[in-house]
Amino acid sequence: MSTIDNLDVLYEDNHMIAVNKRSSDIVQSDASGDTTLCQVVGEYIKRKYNKPGDAFIGTVHRLDRPVSGVILYARTSKALSRLTNLFRLRDIQKTYWAVVRPAPNPPEGHVVNFLQKNGKLNKSFTYDEPGEDRKESELTYQTIGRSDHYHFIEVKPKTGRHHQIRATLSSLGAPIKGDIKYGSRRTNDNASIHLHARCIEFIHPVQKVPMRILAPPPEDPVWNAWLKVDNGLD
Repeated sequence: MSTIDNLDVLYEDNHMIAVNKRSSDIVQSDASGDTTLCQVVGEYIKRKYNKPGDAFIGTVHRLDRPVSGVILYARTSKALSRLTNLFRLRDIQKTYWAVVRPAPNPPEGHVVNFLQKNGKLNKSFTYDEPGEDRKESELTYQTIGRSDHYHFIEVKPKTGRHHQIRATLSSLGAPIKGDIKYGSRRTNDNASIHLHARCIEFIHPVQKVPMRILAPPPEDPVWNAWLKVDNGLD
């Protein structure tokens, strides 16, 4: 879990901060009562800049607890409003890496489906047709590598639905490693899943310059095997 001392800061300025979320971090409060990543970031800012009171940290978007990768926080209310608007207008490009088994069929594609969230199960179900309580979901994906046992997928979601990537890859016959909720054979030892928010691209909300923030995947044998083959692909 991230702490003030081990927080992996990817980018920081007066308006926002991007950090590399660990798979054990929670973005918003839940029944566990664990410290949220937002709270950790606030304490980091407070200590670094010797602020007498609480630092303003605004949550812009979310990642599921077992997912790792880049996440943005606003440091001012103006930046929060503008970044939130970028997400609402879908003017932010997110790229994810996923480790799956077996391979998706087909190996690459553009998927438009409809997701229905079951709150009791905390799970989304995919459908080919619209219906009551179903939300349209859209993403593109491609297979970018493989190891002896796994396939490495790059996913670019256009929408941000509940468990969108997890449910869609499962519907393609390619559940994410460790994601037993969506069909993986077994859990990972640390309760993570091999889904990583690799990159986020957008126009800076204040400076109006292009931003591209990359997050290295967690240190583990599966990701490390891919990075050896990948040799710098980003």
